[in-house]
Amino acid sequence: MKIQSKVTKGITIIGLCVLAFIAGGCGGQVTERQDENTPFLGNDKEDASSSAHLEFKGVPIDGTLSEYVSKMQENGFTLIGKRDGVARLSGDFAGYRDCIVGVATLKQKDLVSKITVIFPAQDTWSSLASNYFALKEMLKAKYGRPFEVVEKFQSTYPPKDDNARMHEVRMDRCEYYTIYRTKKGNIELSIEHDRLTRSFVRLSYFDKINSAKIMKKAMDDL
Repeated sequence: MKIQSKVTKGITIIGLCVLAFIAGGCGGQVTERQDENTPFLGNDKEDASSSAHLEFKGVPIDGTLSEYVSKMQENGFTLIGKRDGVARLSGDFAGYRDCIVGVATLKQKDLVSKITVIFPAQDTWSSLASNYFALKEMLKAKYGRPFEVVEKFQSTYPPKDDNARMHEVRMDRCEYYTIYRTKKGNIELSIEHDRLTRSFVRLSYFDKINSAKIMKKAMDDL
């Protein structure tokens, strides 16, 4: 009973912190960054997997586009289409329904190196920020302390309410992102919008090994 009480208390505290962030627009501007020479502070259990590659849905980010798409389909995702070395799939991820997942390669080298998840679009700042901060907490629990956090509005005066914050998002004056560094690659979480005025949370995984291979291929072409 004591253990359950501590767990419940911890969950409650996290929930209250998230609500406080949302209500206060993150409580003001936040900018944090570890020094480049800071030792890796991630979760050692995450690095203990047998794969040398960063994983997405338990699948190492490696192989050809067709091979990786096939593995995502086995995980319950539906292929929308492929174009210019990128495959788009739809499915549920991290408790969110109807996400869009992009699997990216370099066209000249059919090797998967990046996975991007687009979470469902939101019409209110409270819903958008709720998605962002909930995912941020889950990522922190899995990957450890973030390498860099920037959470601020670039407007002259801080927005005071939900509508004002959403206006700043659509005007491209909302800079909210968190970067997690691991020995196998980086994970980047951010609030974004597109030309259709849709606002959403984006989560990207960059595999270190294959990103380096693709960079070398690009440099060889120069």
